[in-house]
Amino acid sequence: MVSYAELRETGAFAPACSTRVVLDHIMSRWGVLVLCTLSDGTHRWGELRREVEGISEKMLASTLRQLVSDGIVHRESLPTVPPHVEYCLTDRGRELMERMLPLIEWVAVRADEIVSS
Repeated sequence: MVSYAELRETGAFAPACSTRVVLDHIMSRWGVLVLCTLSDGTHRWGELRREVEGISEKMLASTLRQLVSDGIVHRESLPTVPPHVEYCLTDRGRELMERMLPLIEWVAVRADEIVSS
């Protein structure tokens, strides 16, 4: 396992480093929840809106646009009436979630204890 000091030596996390940008996209409040939802499989817009409780349409659109742009989420628009758009994780997104889900599990198990401290 690599240490934070070793990562820092590579220039990661410097103010102008792309690492900060990517972390902001995937570790934001809504980014994490959208990615967790998509880790269960392909979802349509309305399904995501229902699953990610509390997210506004504007934030869902913005979050999905960014994750698609980052190559973490795939958007497929199917030629139907009414329009049918599906979202799923890309290979990069699945690789990310293999690493992120254990962290989320750790947080879920300890959240009540941490908040009540």
